Amino acid sequence: MNSVETANELAGLLTSQNIKEQLSVAQLVEKATSRGEAILTADGAVRALTGKYTGRSPRDKFFVEEECSKNKIDWGKVNQSISSEVFDNLYKKVVDYLKAKDEIFVFKGFAGADEASRLSISVVNEYAWHNLFAHQLFIRPSEEELAEHVADFTIVSAPTFKADPAVDGTTSETFIIVSLEKKIVLIGGTEYAGEMKKSIFGIMNYLLPEQGIFPMHCSANVGEEGDVTLFFGLSGTGKTTLSADADRKLIGDDEHGWSDRGVFNIEGGCYAKTLNLSAEKEPEIFNAIQFGTVLENVVVDEDTRIPDYDDARYTQNTRVAYPIQNIDNIVDPSVAGHPKTIIFLTADAFGVLPPISKLTKDQAMYHFLSGFTSKIPGTERGVVEPEPAFSTCFGAPFMPLHATKYAEMLGQKIDEHEANVFLVNTGWSGGQYGEGSRMKLSYTRTMVRAAIDGKLDNAFKKEDKFFGLQIPTEIEGVPSEILDPRNVWEDKDKYDATAIKLAGMFHENFKKFGTVAEGIMKNGAPRV
Repeated sequence: MNSVETANELAGLLTSQNIKEQLSVAQLVEKATSRGEAILTADGAVRALTGKYTGRSPRDKFFVEEECSKNKIDWGKVNQSISSEVFDNLYKKVVDYLKAKDEIFVFKGFAGADEASRLSISVVNEYAWHNLFAHQLFIRPSEEELAEHVADFTIVSAPTFKADPAVDGTTSETFIIVSLEKKIVLIGGTEYAGEMKKSIFGIMNYLLPEQGIFPMHCSANVGEEGDVTLFFGLSGTGKTTLSADADRKLIGDDEHGWSDRGVFNIEGGCYAKTLNLSAEKEPEIFNAIQFGTVLENVVVDEDTRIPDYDDARYTQNTRVAYPIQNIDNIVDPSVAGHPKTIIFLTADAFGVLPPISKLTKDQAMYHFLSGFTSKIPGTERGVVEPEPAFSTCFGAPFMPLHATKYAEMLGQKIDEHEANVFLVNTGWSGGQYGEGSRMKLSYTRTMVRAAIDGKLDNAFKKEDKFFGLQIPTEIEGVPSEILDPRNVWEDKDKYDATAIKLAGMFHENFKKFGTVAEGIMKNGAPRV
């Protein structure tokens, strides 16, 4: 099936009588609840359950191997290849499957708040609540933009269509397949809505570097003086929490581009974790849960319809999707200037990295390529407790190109704009997971704010002997003894052994880059 035939199949689907196009939030809420896909909570949110898949399915994600991309994509376990024949056969089956439905739903919008580089997208959904999710997460068009909208890429999602691996050539019943040539994302066998959002992010990570734009898995905010801060990190490390600051305007909570004009949000909404969410701890996120927001796998009382954010019976990866406009303190449109502060967030389950340290450019590129953190339960299938992990560029599952391409772009931006880079450990202190305790959020907020405000310029007077990181000796509002992680371990010898072990894991992980990143390794790697 060539691109023209694929387009014709899509056109046939989009002109079928069962299409419900560009419904309003209220209409989608009514559809989702009346069809039994979701329930309405007391605050007007739509709560949906995603079944057995409560996180992403990375082993079931593929790029079609095509002439336009086969020599550009960094193929491997993350960017798995699949044939055009497999894609074509599944695509035809899914389209026919959706045509037979009583109703299917279409959203038209954009990815990328900077109009100079934005991507026009259409999202075709079997479920009304999935289309509501797209409506909340992507950028909505004006009436004028909608009238002229032509999709650059289209998501076709049929969660109740399950593949047969023996017949269809997939690894399981679930599939997330991207054809860059035919400009289609094909999703089936999973009800987890986050697959749609991350598929578009992966496409932007492929397209933006060709335009000289650095794509980033990060949150971003800006102060009153126009000072922009980036927060890099995987799910559960605090990107959303730390960037939602009442004293700073939010640019976005997860995906951005950095062009010659500055930073822009790729999305139009936020997808925040809700486990243990409260108005006291995270008021911006809590208050953003309004009519039409989408709650995934959150427990709701049958009688009162009040969500219980402390109950993780379905998964620890409970989520809420809401438009960024539900946050009071935002930049609208979501564009700003060049960052002066960059924060790398990691949840260190070993408990040996400092709560905050300053990085040289080479160290920044090294830790960016390493992407060390701990996987948080529920963010991927099979993860039931935190596991140490290296995720390149703090977002390996979404990076189609070779990692060094993104690291080089980071280094160029640091040089061009004299940005300060800090590594912040939101993980464990005083011992490894199961022995120590999680770093207090209040301390992390204080340290991050001090870094942004320039209060740490003369604070880094000590060097960590294992990682070569510059550690502050004093930060107002933070107990000085926790700034050097070795201080708060009762068994200092065990701390040393654990730090050496982790440093060895860094070295071992970095071998995968070979000689391509030798210079970065020489100047940025741990000292032992």
